[in-house]
Amino acid sequence: MMAKPPPTRQLPLQFDHDPASSRDDLIVSDRLSAAVAIVDRWPDWPSPVVIVAGPTGSGKSHLAGIWAERVGARTVDVRSADAGVIEIASNGPVLIEDIDRNGFDETTLFHLINAVREHGTAALITTRLWPAGWNVSLPDLASRLKAATVVEIGEPDEELLAQVLVKLFADRQVKVDDKLIFWLVARMERSLAAAQRIVTRLDQLALARGSRITRVLAAEVLAEMDAGAVDTELS
Repeated sequence: MMAKPPPTRQLPLQFDHDPASSRDDLIVSDRLSAAVAIVDRWPDWPSPVVIVAGPTGSGKSHLAGIWAERVGARTVDVRSADAGVIEIASNGPVLIEDIDRNGFDETTLFHLINAVREHGTAALITTRLWPAGWNVSLPDLASRLKAATVVEIGEPDEELLAQVLVKLFADRQVKVDDKLIFWLVARMERSLAAAQRIVTRLDQLALARGSRITRVLAAEVLAEMDAGAVDTELS
């Protein structure tokens, strides 16, 4: 007798989730207040170059995007020698994202900072590491970076993590019980990057299985993360 074929597993369609990312959607906490204040007080900055340092998924890109949209800043690439980048910085504000991860040409960055200072424009740079950890060998560039304003974003506390989880689920139009949110917060890695990975994976599994997001499903995802089976690149 021929065995019955296994039931067809319905796979969910993959939709792009567009998170709310305006200034009004930003969750402001003590760990983020200094960085938010810098964005809000533009153009009254303490120095023409501001460096926002924080861990992966801490909200740097969110803040940078808010600032860039508000002031009309252009995103530039400083990984190689490019006179065009210097010209752009001479004519308006510029944004350099994830500089420690993407890398940079020291001479280009040095001339860009000089152009910003000389022409009264501005540069916002995001990074996971403080400038001291960038291994700069050009003394003049090291001097310029010491004169920049560095604002740090710290790790989130439990209250903020809970708010972020609620927001991330809401961005996906998913309603989750408050008790499950607090259960997750008590057991997850304390980082916004982890929160994003958890919400993404829970949503994927719930859609694939046609189920609700429950504590059992959440425990499965946390176990996957502990085993290194969930690896989503975030900035």
